[in-house]
Amino acid sequence: MQQWLKEVARGKKGSKDLSYEETKQIAETIVSKKATDAQISAYLVAERIKMEQPEELLAFIDVLKEHSQKLDIDRDIQEKMIDFAGPYNGRNSFAATIPVSILLADYGVPSFIGASDTLPPKYGTSLKDIMRELGWEQENSKKEVEKQMHETSFAFTDTEYYCEPLKQIRHIRKEIGVRTLYNTVEKLLNIGGAKNVMLGAFHRTAINKLNDVFQSLPYQNVYIVQGLEGSEDVPVHRNSFVFHWTKESLDSFIVKPKEYGLECKDFDKTAKLSASEQKDIIISLLSGEKQEKYQYYYNQVLLNAGLRYYLFGITSSIEEGIEVAKNQLQKASGMKRIEYWKALPNTN
Repeated sequence: MQQWLKEVARGKKGSKDLSYEETKQIAETIVSKKATDAQISAYLVAERIKMEQPEELLAFIDVLKEHSQKLDIDRDIQEKMIDFAGPYNGRNSFAATIPVSILLADYGVPSFIGASDTLPPKYGTSLKDIMRELGWEQENSKKEVEKQMHETSFAFTDTEYYCEPLKQIRHIRKEIGVRTLYNTVEKLLNIGGAKNVMLGAFHRTAINKLNDVFQSLPYQNVYIVQGLEGSEDVPVHRNSFVFHWTKESLDSFIVKPKEYGLECKDFDKTAKLSASEQKDIIISLLSGEKQEKYQYYYNQVLLNAGLRYYLFGITSSIEEGIEVAKNQLQKASGMKRIEYWKALPNTN
């Protein structure tokens, strides 16, 4: 490790970007436990200061993929499946991606979410904790998760359960407490083998960097959202950019909640919703209730569902997708979907 640290840890001006092959050697050294905690910490902080490059990110993605279990999902499902790759450091705001993914699954769109226990720098409410509140088993076996996807079109996994290298690095990430390249890498391990992905990003610089990474990943459709807290969820109190990546180009458009009658300015950016509070909101919405105190979240679920139905070719417009979601909420279809997967026999 020392030879590589001499290259990347010379300070912002003197540091050197490493090639894909060089970085792959670093990732293998870390995964094989040949690097000390001090060396790993130094490397991750140096990369943060230098700013990791697409080749470096890709090297870590490829190495961690090689050391991960993969779900055995039918190929025709993988072709349609969407991996909603949200931030692993959790949310303070509402995780609309959970009820929206359940609605999509109810409509026959295979939806996959991966997460872990919350991480720095945010330490927000993790999707894993929210799913546990909804009744999801904490340690689903590989066969059980595969069964859930095949029978309900929806699956959730604890990514660290399938990728041991992520688990072994957790204590270092917690100790240094800053964002590292792992915050991006873990979102793109694609345990389920989905051919489509939607993820969030804060800045255009990060989006351009991901553009180069996706050139070497096996996705058919990629959408990058400047959503709430760097997530894939568009808010309804402001406009959001959505970027569509293809091998040929990176295009973008603006989603304006006001155009769909869903704008809601009542948003408290200082609030932090607990897993229990998130569960209560999700159950209320999916049960067909329209409580005034949940109006923001109701609008957000409609807009995000409508957007995803449109982007992934299920409906011909966002408006049509919103109407599909509105009908699903009125019929409590999402709640029936939750009850169905909870009733599946345990295959552990």
